Amino acid sequence: MRDKTRFDELADVAERYGEYSLENYAVIRSVAENISTGFCRFLGSEGKICVHLVPPQGAWSPQPYRSGAFSVSGSGFLPLGPISFGLAVRVSRTGDWTRLVLGCTKKGHHVEIAIADGPVFDLDLPLDEAALDTVFVRLHDHLMRWFGDQADLYENGDYGGRAIGFDLIHSDDGSS
Repeated sequence: MRDKTRFDELADVAERYGEYSLENYAVIRSVAENISTGFCRFLGSEGKICVHLVPPQGAWSPQPYRSGAFSVSGSGFLPLGPISFGLAVRVSRTGDWTRLVLGCTKKGHHVEIAIADGPVFDLDLPLDEAALDTVFVRLHDHLMRWFGDQADLYENGDYGGRAIGFDLIHSDDGSS
């Protein structure tokens, strides 16, 4: 058997990196999908679709983007690191949606989730229903606080802005 070349050593370590980057993506995508479907149930929207995974940046509409909802989409070589995604959340009875951006980092046997300009919290792996309910409560509280704070600012003569990661759109496409 011949000795390994420097290229063989490099290929081996790059292969290990690639395996971990796929594992990282699979774990974070699973967390995101569980959050998306579970948060809709948590909100109690009575069978209507009320949450979609959407891109964390750029243009979006309230529809499922599948793998396109993740910050690593289209990057070719899958990077090993934190991954972000957007949650489009229906916030009105008349078809208004907001995008909530979450960043996820796998750290050993848990995932750190950061709501853009909001709280950061850990979620143990494998996922369980009780832990997901805690995430749903935090997401709901964050949305409630943002809309309430903006309304309070307006009431007191200060219009405020969209400074904490929300952008609002209206959709008449029947997805409400």
